[in-house]
This record gives sequence, structure tokens and C-alpha cells, in this order.
Amino acid sequence: MDQKNITRVERLELVTRRWWFLLIFILLGIIIPPIVAKGPIDPSEMSQIITYILANALINQWAPFYPLFKVIPIILVVGLILLGNRVSRLFSLYVGISYVLFAFLQNIAITDKYGFSMITGNVIAMLVVAVFWFGEVFFGENDFSPRKIPAIRYWVVPLAFLSFWFPINLTSMRPDFNPAYLVNNSSGLTFCMMTTVYLAILALYYPTVNIPTLRVTSLLGIVIGFWNLVTDFLVQPDLLWWMGVLHIPLVIISIYTFILSFRKTGPGKP
Repeated sequence: MDQKNITRVERLELVTRRWWFLLIFILLGIIIPPIVAKGPIDPSEMSQIITYILANALINQWAPFYPLFKVIPIILVVGLILLGNRVSRLFSLYVGISYVLFAFLQNIAITDKYGFSMITGNVIAMLVVAVFWFGEVFFGENDFSPRKIPAIRYWVVPLAFLSFWFPINLTSMRPDFNPAYLVNNSSGLTFCMMTTVYLAILALYYPTVNIPTLRVTSLLGIVIGFWNLVTDFLVQPDLLWWMGVLHIPLVIISIYTFILSFRKTGPGKP
């Protein structure tokens, strides 16, 4: 990586560790209300509207493409293992595209009840994360070259595998360990499940990764993961308890990698 890119990454590292940046990023989903075409929005109904949008989001119309977004990540992970940096930028490009898709497919719905509706804060935050990953395509800060990874770091792998598998029957919301879900369910297009996978990969190769990207991705994982746990375990525990279990890996790995991101003061300095 050239000196110009190093300077840019260093600047991003400094900005993303500022308290005001972290606070603004955390408050995005709270400050910016959802958009609905058939409004106005009653503040007391905010949580119900958000739940409705998530339940009727555009992702439900993408079911024929679910296998594609399971197979591509598998190919890219195998490529990282076998080819290292030769597929690093391709991996980052795909992850950036993924976050654009997460933003629009999971947080936008078009229904008779509300018309066009959008969870604005989530869309903006996910697009910010996408920008950081697209930036990594140019910066080339991630170093996935083959190396001996300490065995203790592999604790993230089973959690990432569980998230990628996403063993749940979405009709009954109960556990369903169908092996077919490894290549044919919606997890490849969901923020929570795939963020767990992407952060696990960065955790394995830390500290030779893009720290600002690691930090921002982790922070959003913590925020969205937290609200999902609140919903799954406190709001609708009878129905969503297993979904809550499947969100635990996101929260654990996001907290872990967020802490890791502050142990590095600059590119190449562990």
C-alpha cells in the first residue's frame, strides 16, 4: 500500500475512534424516524411500524436468489484460504455490495398498509458501512496472506458457521437444522448473519486488516444486534427466542472485534 493510502486510512482510524463519531453512528436509528408514504407516523407506533417493515421487507421477494448469495460467500472464503490477497479486493467489493443490499432489501417495504416505507436510520448506517468496504477495495489494507493463526482465535468460526447456516424454520420460528439451509435460505442477504461471518474473518486475520472498516462494521453489529436481542428475548420471547439465540453470535463477535479495533493505533502497529 502506498503512503497516500496509509495517510487516508490513518485519518479514518482517528475519526472513527472519536466519541462524537461513535455517538452519531449509534443514534442514527433513534434520531432519524422511519419514512412511510401513508402517514403521518404516530410516535407511539414507531416500534410497531419498524417491526412491520422488517416483516414485509423487499428481501422476501428475493427468495429465488437466496442460493446465489449463499454460494458466492462460500467461494470467496475458500478463495481467501487458498489464494489469500489475490481475492482480497474482490472479497471487499462483494461485502460492500452486500451491505448495499442489506440496506435496501431488509429495511424497505412496499405494502398496502403504509405504501413505500423505510427504516431510514438503518439504511443510512448500512450504506456508511458499505462505503468503508468499498474504500477498502482501493486502500488494500486487508492482508489475507497465508499465516499461522493461533488456535485460540478459531472460537469465532463455529459462531460464524451457525449464523451462516441460520437453522430456523421461518414459518414456525423454531429450530430447524436442515442441512439444505447451508445453501438455500435468506441468511446470505441478511445483515445480522453475514456481518457475523465478515467480522469473524477479520478477527482471524487481525491486526493486518482495515481497522476503520473493522470498527464501523463492529459498531453497527453491536447496535443492531442489541435491538434484536431486546425484541427477541424481551418483547416476543415466546415466538422469537430461537431467533434471539441466533443473534447472540453477532453481538459477541461484534463486541470482540470492536474492542480489537481500539488495540491498534495505526496501520501496521499492533
